[in-house]
Amino acid sequence: MQSYHMNTLKNLLADTLCEKTSSYIIEEIFCRFSTLSELFNASEPELLAIKGVGKVKARQIVSALKLARALNVPTGEPYVIRSPKDAALLMTPELGYLQREEFHCIYLNTKNQVIGTEGISVGSLNASIVHPREVFKSAIKKSSCSIICVHNHPSGDPTPSQEDIVLTKRLVDAGEIIGIDVLDHLVISSHSYCSMKEKGYM
Repeated sequence: MQSYHMNTLKNLLADTLCEKTSSYIIEEIFCRFSTLSELFNASEPELLAIKGVGKVKARQIVSALKLARALNVPTGEPYVIRSPKDAALLMTPELGYLQREEFHCIYLNTKNQVIGTEGISVGSLNASIVHPREVFKSAIKKSSCSIICVHNHPSGDPTPSQEDIVLTKRLVDAGEIIGIDVLDHLVISSHSYCSMKEKGYM
């Protein structure tokens, strides 16, 4: 999967910069930033250190990478969540390589088809940062039948913390009252994930 994404990004950046994939600039970018995590977190000053990359190109590269990370919902046929792995594959490109913790929701219809995703909060998870009101407000607007909660652990260890478990129970309880099922809460990293449903935490 890492190789697939790197090849896709190489083509994307080459098209964005009107360069060949074998050009010096493209090859140098992928030499200096050899993993998805390094590439997604590349800064303008770091890119400016590459010969031939000026301020305009540096901004183009950063913008293209942000777009690539954000475009995680496939177009065409509806994306169906049949397992925690399906949810992890959907969200890892966007969240798995971040250096800060973010909490997102996947909104589903009655057929478990994705009707949208949305970022809810940024920062360490606790009751004050991730409030059920914000989670279910968007779910109600989208007429969701159910949701899957997802957040990342920048440390690379997807083991749920006690705070993660407490928050999950709070969201499940709120969902029962509102009538919107919380199907799962995934903790993801760049290379793995943990399903709280599978682990018996909910």
